[in-house]
Amino acid sequence: MEKCIPLCCMAEGESGTVGRILLSGAIRRRLQDLGLMEGTQIQCCKIAPGGSPVAYWFCGTLVALRARDAGGILIRPAHT
Repeated sequence: MEKCIPLCCMAEGESGTVGRILLSGAIRRRLQDLGLMEGTQIQCCKIAPGGSPVAYWFCGTLVALRARDAGGILIRPAHT
């Protein structure tokens, strides 16, 4: 089984596939409404100078997430 890493650990330009979502409540529902679920392809597009928030591209949408929220999303990194 391939190792998953927290979404917040991805470098700018990296991409991967959502392996598991550990978030709950409103943030989980909102991300699911945008199409984020297990198996979704996601790319880290732009990291703010302070490291948070970070812009991620998935399902035709660019979304900025705080590091603490992105830490609750586990990613299987794409092989380069």
